[in-house]
Amino acid sequence: MTEASRGAAAAAPVEPVPAPGRRSRITPEREAELYEAVLDLLREVGYDTLTMDAVAARTRSSKATLYRQWGGKAELVVRAVRHGKPGKLEGIDTGSLRSDLHALVSREDDCGMAQNSALMRGLAMAMHNNTDLRQAFREQLIEPEMAEFRRLLQRAVDRGEIRADCPALDFVVHMLAGGFVVRALIEDQPPTQAFLRSYIDAVVLPALGAPTA
Repeated sequence: MTEASRGAAAAAPVEPVPAPGRRSRITPEREAELYEAVLDLLREVGYDTLTMDAVAARTRSSKATLYRQWGGKAELVVRAVRHGKPGKLEGIDTGSLRSDLHALVSREDDCGMAQNSALMRGLAMAMHNNTDLRQAFREQLIEPEMAEFRRLLQRAVDRGEIRADCPALDFVVHMLAGGFVVRALIEDQPPTQAFLRSYIDAVVLPALGAPTA
């Protein structure tokens, strides 16, 4: 490099590089508004057709702001799903496993359950071909929920409702997810609160050796 080119390079402005993980400030109300718009778009066009341009237009945001805040489409979509997911385990501790699981089911009405069931089926298909989406789901949704389920089940073990060596303990999430998926496949109907409560009493609790009443 010549002296002249070194001088020109030194004089050229340097674009600031955002710190890893650094996000601009956004109010909780605005964040919730953005997430709702993302979920609406997902239901309308699906994950593969959804673009950051469409999100920016729908929410009247700049695309640069969206990328700075969430990094990309996969992260934004998963955080929107997590925000809009009513069936969360946090705060559920009724004193019995059956009541805990029934309380979890009761956090979402039948209409919302039908909408979210269809949305999750579409995202599950998209995850097969999208590594970023699959990884974001694992980090933001699957692993935190698995940790919450382990705590919930450990409380049931501590209360003496389930044997600590029960082989079904590792498959509770699989059983519950199966209740959602199989009903839609076999009966062409979304799950309902009544169906899931019956499924919990007839399948999940007996598999665990836990009281059903």
